[in-house]
Amino acid sequence: MSADINEDLYAGSSDTTDGRVFTVTGQDWDSITAGLDMDADERVVVNMGPQHPSTHGVLRLILELEGETVTEARCGIGYLHTGIEKNMEFRTWTQGVTFCTRMDYLSPFFNEMTYVLGVEKLLEVEDQIPEKAQVMRVLLMELNRISSHLVAIATGGMEIGALTVMTIGFRERELVLDLFELITGLRMNHAFIRPGGVAQDLPPGALDEIRGFIALMRKRLPEYADLCNANPIFKGRLEGVGHLDLEGCLALGLTGPVLRSTGYPWDLRKVQPYCGYETYDFDVQTWDTCDSYGRFRVRLNEMWESLRIVEQAADRLAKLEGAPVMIADKKIGWPSQLAVGSDGMGNSLDHIRHIMGESMEALIHHFKLVTEGFRVPAGQVYVPVESPRGELGAHVVSDGGTRPFRVHFRDPSFTNLQATSVMSEGGQVADVIVAIASIDPVMGGVDR
Repeated sequence: MSADINEDLYAGSSDTTDGRVFTVTGQDWDSITAGLDMDADERVVVNMGPQHPSTHGVLRLILELEGETVTEARCGIGYLHTGIEKNMEFRTWTQGVTFCTRMDYLSPFFNEMTYVLGVEKLLEVEDQIPEKAQVMRVLLMELNRISSHLVAIATGGMEIGALTVMTIGFRERELVLDLFELITGLRMNHAFIRPGGVAQDLPPGALDEIRGFIALMRKRLPEYADLCNANPIFKGRLEGVGHLDLEGCLALGLTGPVLRSTGYPWDLRKVQPYCGYETYDFDVQTWDTCDSYGRFRVRLNEMWESLRIVEQAADRLAKLEGAPVMIADKKIGWPSQLAVGSDGMGNSLDHIRHIMGESMEALIHHFKLVTEGFRVPAGQVYVPVESPRGELGAHVVSDGGTRPFRVHFRDPSFTNLQATSVMSEGGQVADVIVAIASIDPVMGGVDR
């Protein structure tokens, strides 16, 4: 089989009943513009990104414009590819958490949670996870939902010129990251949720800090409502922009606030509960406008619900003082006792002395568990969780070894970005920014 060497098999145009179709896969600019109808003098192709300040990270948007109207919008992705899924095949099951936490870097605990739930399901130890570990997982995920929604609202506000929304959004997010640092030792990329439980117990005074945060947020969240909810300029930029109804969301597989803005109350915490979510009192937030304004209101309301869950989790943790946070099975539970030393967070020297002084067998077992890891029975599972952006799921495959055979993530940002064209085409150039912001994609999760 031979082909013209000048022919790009992936960038050609074809005639359809709906007009001409151009497939863009990151090729040279000339090959895109060559396919345009040069008879249309007013039609131009604009390359927005991947360094544009209004594109949520390294997202490339190829816009075909006729005047100020967007006639075609396509996404170019892959600029942040990290090979995380492939790298996880060369690390132990526990070390895999360190990789996947870095995918969607605005919601790391959800990345860890979906992967760990998959590993625990393959191990068939879901019923052995300590109650305190499950409550701490819920606490951290809901705090993370708040911090992620704060960034979505803050950056979305910044992109339409509402700079006060941006400054107060990041102000509140810093408070959440302070709590993360207090509990896990890190502001991001925590690798704290591990197969069998969590890395370590809450530090002294953590519950008091959490309750102080809840009280403060209940005073500050109304500021967003005062600034945005009935603001005619804010509403003028968001209402009716990025419209996508329920039928369109279901056809594209969209989830999260984008789906719930159509009035459909689909939330995995309610319909497919995990980590004991069925025991918490909260409501699924929806809106009925199917537009960017509805998605903003859903996220704002969800922060209130997350505060309710965090408060319930804090009350439960107060009654679990001294309870274990890691599975009792010593062949699975990573024996990490961390401490803050002169070089930052690391293994506790007292814990190392304890292991080395206990017995030679204990030392050998610890060495094998840390270096080689535990074995997971052969099989495959898919476990989804409700992340701030929608359904985040891990398809975990084991061949019976000490490392994953394959791990593939269903990231909601990747799926939701499909809506870019249908939300943007027919609107103005300025509305593309609003539509993308309402999807709230994180490119670390898209590219992986």
